[in-house]
Amino acid sequence: MHHSIILFDLDGTLTDPREGITRSVQYALAKLGIDEPDLGALEHFIGPPLLQCFMATYGLDEDTAWQAVNHYRERFRVTGLYENQPFEGIEALLEGLRAQGRTLYIATSKPTVFAEEIARHFGFHRHFQRIYGSELDGTRTNKVELIAHLLREERLQPGSALMIGDRKHDLIGARSNGLQSVAVGYGFGSREELLGESPDYHFETLEALRRALLSGARRPAQSLRW
Repeated sequence: MHHSIILFDLDGTLTDPREGITRSVQYALAKLGIDEPDLGALEHFIGPPLLQCFMATYGLDEDTAWQAVNHYRERFRVTGLYENQPFEGIEALLEGLRAQGRTLYIATSKPTVFAEEIARHFGFHRHFQRIYGSELDGTRTNKVELIAHLLREERLQPGSALMIGDRKHDLIGARSNGLQSVAVGYGFGSREELLGESPDYHFETLEALRRALLSGARRPAQSLRW
């Protein structure tokens, strides 16, 4: 994988945001009178756009789902975004890629203002050329639109870029924009979800991803095992 441009998803790929996201979703639901004591039941909120996830999971209409999103943000912006942790080995991976002269971007459905603060707080912002996220009004929460926007803004050729993520939305966004994709199994997407999108590469562990990227190894997704 000798791509000169690498796009990373944030949640579930660079960091483990499990506690902050699930507790903030729980808080938002409580504000709407919905009791959800099991944080594990809320892990599917990690990755997809929040608005659609609230609507699909709880049958909310769009206006009520926006209320849920705004309640979520009340807690997330002051507490939840810090209930987070970079995966062990991410810093070494990013340093290695930069040393090879790669140009790195973050492409996340999370609002840019939150993504930038997370990257700054945990100190890995310096490795990235720019952080691309959505707007607070929901613009570009769709990964297809987000990646297309990034390519236009940076004047990048899709063939030079690689998208790395842990959910199907990352893989769909990459494929729709002509990028090769890497699915990672240490995040929050299931084996079935990821393989269902036929990624170009897929690695179960962060260490396997690191070895492949830094060695330049080119192995088809089908040869890798979960």
